[in-house]
Amino acid sequence: MNIERPINRKGRKYAQVLDGAQEVFLRDGFEGASVDEIARASGVSKATLYSYFPDKREMFMDMARNQCERHADSMLQEIEQDASAEHVLEMVARGVLKLILSEFGLKIFRICVAEADRFPELGQHFYETGPAMGRRHLAEFLRCACLRGELEIDDPEMAAAQFQELVKSDLYMRFVFGVETDIAQDEIDRVVSEAVKTFMARYGSGAGARA
Repeated sequence: MNIERPINRKGRKYAQVLDGAQEVFLRDGFEGASVDEIARASGVSKATLYSYFPDKREMFMDMARNQCERHADSMLQEIEQDASAEHVLEMVARGVLKLILSEFGLKIFRICVAEADRFPELGQHFYETGPAMGRRHLAEFLRCACLRGELEIDDPEMAAAQFQELVKSDLYMRFVFGVETDIAQDEIDRVVSEAVKTFMARYGSGAGARA
């Protein structure tokens, strides 16, 4: 009886493959990326590459997941969970903008949109490991802030999604469509400040009474 062995996706060569895959996917897109070129960029043989990934789709999804997890871990390490809601929201806003206004965020989004008809799972996977994961982390913090009496929120998941959209303002659409390729820091600061103030005006403790 043949027993299928689980794929061991750990170690230095696995990290090399992810780095090489990111380089090639971001440069050539999903369709244009070749396994030969990814192997070359990774500094491994095609046999080694295939020992980790049976096809490009899994390679792309693992690469995107890995980068999103790195970004999330980095942002969570900077956030003090017992800090004020306003401070945490500001940190989250800056983290979100750092990702979506980055070359990685832009190119991954464009690849997922371009391949949506043929490979819808690419976009679905990126959504789950990127925006959806970030929303879950934020919703959990919002629940804690409610227990401390800082916020009054009936639906933390909805509130987290609303904050993600507030943070984008019109910056994201201008960036995605190439209207602007370099967003000034003072504009980012202004958007972050207004997003936090708007959110706190709606959900800050006593906001309902003031309304």
